[in-house]
Amino acid sequence: MTHKLSKNPIHLGLGATAEVEPEMTGDLSWYEGYGLRHGNDGAEGRLVSMYTFTESWDVWEMHPKGAEVVLCTGGEMTLVQEMEDGSHKRTTISNGDYAVNAPGVWHTADVEGEATAVFITAGEGTEHRER
Repeated sequence: MTHKLSKNPIHLGLGATAEVEPEMTGDLSWYEGYGLRHGNDGAEGRLVSMYTFTESWDVWEMHPKGAEVVLCTGGEMTLVQEMEDGSHKRTTISNGDYAVNAPGVWHTADVEGEATAVFITAGEGTEHRER
C-alpha cells in the first residue's frame, strides 16, 4: 500500500520499525496525539514528514533531544539557525540539498516562492516561540 508523506507522516521507532501515521491535520492536537502514540520511544524515535511552504515561517522551533535533518525536495528555502552568541547562521538549500539542525539550536526558515522539504525530526520536547 502507498501513502503520501505530505498527508501521512512516518514514525521511525525502536527496533527499526516504521509506522504510518494518521493524516496530518496541521494543528497542535495532531502532535499531541503523536506524542501519546510514540512517547515510549523517547529521544530515539523520529518523525518523518513533508511540507510545502509558500511563505516564511512565523515561528522559531528547537528540538532539545536530537538533531533534525531538513531535505529540500523542491524550490529553495533558507534555514536560519540562532547560534549560542545570538548571531544567525543562514543556509540556503534547494532540490536535493539537506542541512542539519543540531540539538538545542533554535531555527526557522525563509521562503520566497514555494519550497518543499522532508523533515526527519527527533521531536521529543520540541519548543516553539514567536519569530
